[in-house]
Amino acid sequence: MNANTTSISDMNSALIEPRMAYILERKLQRSKLGPYTPKTAKEIEQSLTRLFIADGLNDITISGVKRMTGGASKEQFLFQLQHSGLAEPQGYVLRMDPLEGIVETCRLREAELLQALAGSFPVPEILTVDAEGDSLGNPGLITGFVSGVTKPTSLEGQSVSGIGSSYGHYAELIAPQFLDILVKLHSWQGWADAALPNYVIPKKNSTEAALYQVNLWARTWQQDCVEPVPMVTLTEHWLRENAPVCEEPCLVHCDYRVGNFMFEEPSGQITTILDWELAHFGDFHEDLAWILQKLFGTWNAQGQFLVCGLMERDYFISEYQRLSGREIKPDVLRYYEVLNAWKCAIMDLSSAIIAGQRANNHQDLLITWLGSAGAVFLDQIEMLLREELSNAA
Repeated sequence: MNANTTSISDMNSALIEPRMAYILERKLQRSKLGPYTPKTAKEIEQSLTRLFIADGLNDITISGVKRMTGGASKEQFLFQLQHSGLAEPQGYVLRMDPLEGIVETCRLREAELLQALAGSFPVPEILTVDAEGDSLGNPGLITGFVSGVTKPTSLEGQSVSGIGSSYGHYAELIAPQFLDILVKLHSWQGWADAALPNYVIPKKNSTEAALYQVNLWARTWQQDCVEPVPMVTLTEHWLRENAPVCEEPCLVHCDYRVGNFMFEEPSGQITTILDWELAHFGDFHEDLAWILQKLFGTWNAQGQFLVCGLMERDYFISEYQRLSGREIKPDVLRYYEVLNAWKCAIMDLSSAIIAGQRANNHQDLLITWLGSAGAVFLDQIEMLLREELSNAA
């Protein structure tokens, strides 16, 4: 590492959101409590009862506790709640942290954001949050149950929801909504009056939007590193040295894609946007680069790549620019393509593996297997950086 790189790193590394710095430090302490034991339905019922008593509810009855499939990072349960303030039982969803997962996020931040977005966006209703796990035993968030599906029930041979799903005829119904919600999200100004004390807004016309993310994931790699990977280190230096200026930071979802929205059948109406845990304020290009990943897309019968299985790439880019009035800058988009591949490599090659090694996750075999995907993202980084060097020449 040369002296210039060291000085750039030292100058920029101080930028990290305080709440996220705390979350990463908390993870280090909690990781020592393992191995993690997946919760039984009875344990969930008991912990939910404790939480609702602490919230001041009376005549509480918890029923129908059922583990949800999926969730490589969070344990998720459906349940019915009845109490003196409800005329009849209501369905809710519990999202609870294990000791470690493929990504460490904050239930309190997620709850704050969902409350701020309610009424303006199709998001689940917040019932309550146990930010430190005082009642649940682990940090958890409870939202209302929203009806819908994440992929068509009529199509055979579907892949795992969120990776390469096909929408068939629903694509033409969903695509305009998908774009409209994204554009609206990036234009949302409600944050100015919202209670979001655990978020930091990067400065306008600065590189802070990029550097907050570089520092967060660099800290994650430092904490969870299993073995050195030169490409990860090289990419970090490149990201610091090439951080783009963000003129106007906005809210970015950072996991807006196939599998993270639900829709009704047969209308195709989107009912909710899911998984806001990675959301923060940053550059809109970061969301676009994530959505455009080939991992989340499919190819149609004509061999054309469909972004998130919904629309062609050129159409997605042109429609986003038309609807938003924003100009997509190719060099900034490429920067965030590299950043996104880098953070995915970090998830797979460090956090996933180490959580599995310590048996600190309810799906330790799955997340360990995800470590194999790290090579895919390293290959993607190499391709992107070689193209960047070629273009620069």
